[in-house]
Amino acid sequence: MELNLSGRHALVCGASQGIGRATAIELAELGADVTLLARSVDVLKELAESLPRKHPAQRHGWRGVDMLDTNGLQAAALDIVGKHPVHILINNTGGPPGGPAHSAEAAAFESTFRQHLMAGQVLMQAALPGMREASFGRLVNVISTSVKEPIPGLGVSNTVRAAVAAWAKTLSGELASDGITVNNVLPGYTRTARLSGLLSAQSKKSGRSEEELAAEMIAAVPARRFGDPDEVAAVIAFLCTPAAAYVNGVSIAVDGGRTRALS
Repeated sequence: MELNLSGRHALVCGASQGIGRATAIELAELGADVTLLARSVDVLKELAESLPRKHPAQRHGWRGVDMLDTNGLQAAALDIVGKHPVHILINNTGGPPGGPAHSAEAAAFESTFRQHLMAGQVLMQAALPGMREASFGRLVNVISTSVKEPIPGLGVSNTVRAAVAAWAKTLSGELASDGITVNNVLPGYTRTARLSGLLSAQSKKSGRSEEELAAEMIAAVPARRFGDPDEVAAVIAFLCTPAAAYVNGVSIAVDGGRTRALS
């Protein structure tokens, strides 16, 4: 099975923590050059210096940028690909606050759409020429199991993540003949800052303890535990390898079996 990514350049968004950080490490372990993207410059610099280097030519970098700043993101992406074409793009960014869809402000939908779908579009368009030239491209979106089963209390997130999944499915058909695959990974309950924040918000709203709420979540997972970021990262990394060249246009749940939907 061909897993070697030597000579490939990966751009990993949301790389300062959680699933993004774990994915950057996995891709570096497979030999890819990795550029880290997030707002936390100091964290990115430290991570870039500590990423694995499996061969002498392997190099890593970082760029501080806000995914909500569409113009700034586009400028950063064009600068990155101008220096080193991107072959692997990991779209990953934080989710919006919880709450029902019917009471959300229009601005919340607009902001989340910009942070997730518009950011992905800008990055994809910047990376696409290099992918086409190499006849090799991997675009993986880290979204949510809500694209299969909407999650109560996450109205804005459910809506926008479904739009990202539809965008990805459309792209997968448009770009496959160029040797480019587009897939989605759907994390379930994973030990990240996002999960901690949701538990804290629900605890304050309900008056129940975070421990009680966490136990209730875990009870709904057949594996009877939360996932770890590196378990999600392993699936993302596989989708980026030559071995996954015929996996295209799919949304893979990494959730311990919690999602009940067949497709």
